[in-house]
Amino acid sequence: MQRSRRIGRPVTRFQRLAASTVVLTFVLVALGVAVRATDSGLACPTWPGCFEGRFLPDLGAGWQVWLEWTHRTVAAVLGFVILAMALVALLDHRDRRSIWVPSVVAVGLVGFQAWLGRETVRLGNTGESVTAHLAAAMALVGLLVYLLVRAGFPSRIGGRPGAPSDLRFTLAAAFAAAATFIVMLFGSNVTALNAALVFPDWPLMNGSLVPPLSGEVASAHILHRWVAGAVLVLVLAVAVGARRLGASGWLGSLAWLAAGLYVAQVLVGGLQVLTQLAAWTQTLHVALGALIWGALVALAVGSWYTARLASSASADTSSEPARPSTGDTARAYIALMKPRIIELLLVTTIPAMVLATRDVPGMPPLRWTWLAFWTLVCGTLAAGAANAINQVLERDIDARMARTRRRPLPTAQIEPAQALAFGLVLGAVSVALMAATVNLVAAFLTLLAIAFYVVVYTMLLKRSTPQNIVIGGAAGALPPVIGWAAVTGSVALPALMLFLIVFYWTPPHFWALSLRIRSDYAAAGVPMLPVVRGVGETTRQIGLYTILLVVLSLVFAVVAGMGPVYAAAAVVLGGLFLWRAYQLWRDGTSPDPSVVESTAQAIRLYRFSISYLALLFAAVAVDALIAF
Repeated sequence: MQRSRRIGRPVTRFQRLAASTVVLTFVLVALGVAVRATDSGLACPTWPGCFEGRFLPDLGAGWQVWLEWTHRTVAAVLGFVILAMALVALLDHRDRRSIWVPSVVAVGLVGFQAWLGRETVRLGNTGESVTAHLAAAMALVGLLVYLLVRAGFPSRIGGRPGAPSDLRFTLAAAFAAAATFIVMLFGSNVTALNAALVFPDWPLMNGSLVPPLSGEVASAHILHRWVAGAVLVLVLAVAVGARRLGASGWLGSLAWLAAGLYVAQVLVGGLQVLTQLAAWTQTLHVALGALIWGALVALAVGSWYTARLASSASADTSSEPARPSTGDTARAYIALMKPRIIELLLVTTIPAMVLATRDVPGMPPLRWTWLAFWTLVCGTLAAGAANAINQVLERDIDARMARTRRRPLPTAQIEPAQALAFGLVLGAVSVALMAATVNLVAAFLTLLAIAFYVVVYTMLLKRSTPQNIVIGGAAGALPPVIGWAAVTGSVALPALMLFLIVFYWTPPHFWALSLRIRSDYAAAGVPMLPVVRGVGETTRQIGLYTILLVVLSLVFAVVAGMGPVYAAAAVVLGGLFLWRAYQLWRDGTSPDPSVVESTAQAIRLYRFSISYLALLFAAVAVDALIAF
């Protein structure tokens, strides 16, 4: 293997090629945006050359022709360099699947990117083709950055992340990277719809931060700004929390670099509006986005392998567990996804989609069926991803609780690293599929649901406050909003009301179960409400939240204009829920110790709460269908 020496670690020829591909890809992205911003994409009418039978255009062909020619030439050079990198990976690193497999995939991806470039020319630079071209380019950037970072670590790392805290920064960086990718697609959609100058002011939009979502063009611009603002908060939180989450040295510096670049990108985005889309602002805006995406991918990959490397010294590999059969492994991965919880989440999605159809008159049934199918598929994958990552982070808790100690991770059926990879891949596939088959708004909400459940609930709240399930319940309340956005491409008041119904349903549902297993939570050191505040206070809180839930379900009937079917269901089901909550409240505050310790009423309420949610949302769908 050819090597050159530098201060510290020797640089291999693979690393030099990987670095070259990363630099060339960033250059290619910047050139591609310049081509788009200057309308040079069709200056060359044929592909791959500019003119039939000629490689070089005439010297006097014009700067737009030469700009497009340069863009295509750099793309061709990049393809050859990536091919060379893959060959070197097979020659020098054939024992490292983490190197040569992604390198081969990069060859296929750059070929796909070239085909998309040809299609973009053939279709006349349509919005959809340009967005697909950008998405493929960013996927290539991410893959090449992964290879560059991975090549800087030892070929074999025997360790695996020990405590769940080892993974916190990796997950935070991964979600920030995914959110940045989504923001770039939102921006590309704004360009595709010619919506960049819908609002002439910045940072306000017609003098408001919250203008009405009216019309596809205006909504695309508004949502892009809102999503960009939300992701700015996330990226800054990653940088600020880097030290607290276990990142230091070059990882912490990279986190702050990404945050600084993001702030600069936001300012350049404002300059796009104020300069009426000057070509340099468009080029710089997307180029900064690509740099931020690459930096966050490097952050996630680097923090993962740093944690692996740090734990390798203390890893005990003297005794390896027996390998389970293929069937047992498959069942273990399915168990990681918690299918029964997924069923309950999806029950709230379809009724919201049925109701949302009222806002899209004339939608063909085939189109609705297509959206419903892919929304359910992506929702299943997203919920499974969140549940898998949750189990990785809570495996120490699960091992101490009788109810959960037989899960795949405490029983060593699956390694934590494999479970984490499984969850991250599921999450990435779910968001990408949602963006490709449904729309970007639903895709972003899907990513938000995963991130909220993993980061806010699991990482920040679960072990620190008895209000964990109250705030964390927002993740489980997002499926009806996602279903609504899948049909309409936006979010409206009825969708937010459905969100609130599920949000206020979650505490009575979960606290009823936690009353039954409060000794488990106490043993695991989890500050659930029955452990911290006792049975009496928990039953009182269940009663109060149930009252709020029933009131919201009745208000929803008025806000959404529901008919008699839903109104009757809300009244009857709400009355039964209130009665059962009252019975539990009465038993929980009884002076008789034997009554207080009894959990029979809690289990009855827990089981009824599942039926309540399913039947209430079924009534939403039936009522909407009757009205339709």
